[in-house]
Amino acid sequence: MLELARYDGRHRLTGSLYLSVAMSLLAVVVIWIYPSFSGSFEDVDEEFLQAYPEGVIQMFDIRTMAVLEGFLAFELYIFGWTIMLGLYLAYLAAGTIAGDVEHGRMDILLSMPVSRARTVAEKFASLAVPIVVVNAVVPVVVYVAAALVDESVSAADLLALHAFAVPYLFACAGIGLVASVVVDRTSVAQRLALGVTFGLFMLESLLAGTDYEAVGAIAPMRYFDPNAILLESSYDLVDAGVLVAMTLVLLAASQWWFRRRDIA
Repeated sequence: MLELARYDGRHRLTGSLYLSVAMSLLAVVVIWIYPSFSGSFEDVDEEFLQAYPEGVIQMFDIRTMAVLEGFLAFELYIFGWTIMLGLYLAYLAAGTIAGDVEHGRMDILLSMPVSRARTVAEKFASLAVPIVVVNAVVPVVVYVAAALVDESVSAADLLALHAFAVPYLFACAGIGLVASVVVDRTSVAQRLALGVTFGLFMLESLLAGTDYEAVGAIAPMRYFDPNAILLESSYDLVDAGVLVAMTLVLLAASQWWFRRRDIA
């Protein structure tokens, strides 16, 4: 069982370790520069935030820079996790099916005694490797780096944040998976996945607090809030459930579409 998932997962392991190193370095840099600014933030945090355009404050949900948790939420988790990793997982997922179709490998896979639905599911499951690895390595780095600069971060909040990041990243990957079964060419599927994922981020950010806020409910970003977890120790299990449901819907839609399409 899960032969395809294990095969693809093994081939994703090296890239996942490189990804973890890159995100760990980003975390270290963010934490390392924080003490240089923390004294200024404590005195003029409100004035500092007012210097940002209102659109930037709303888009990145900047709440405070006066504490390390607020600095991390903005500099590392909203930018690094919500945007960068969300886009990366959508991009990665967009090549799962489309890449095999484009290069002729899908015909070989489908000649084996494995259904199309299972093929899609196992290809998608292999994305658990980068998602789990990066969310297992980085919180340890963040916690240790914070201690080295004489700052503290709640270990429970940090672990909760990375636990909630897992269903969020799977939901973003689900967007890429849909693009991967709809489009045959890998490059087109990847551009489509990037465009849709970033468009949903912009949609949720710009419509928040407006009469059209309800439209943003289709965006995974609505259900992943680093600020609430790090600053308020607020863990919304309903939001996590919505992300899981969203992922399952996207996976089911991808399987349904792939079963009914022709492989050129």
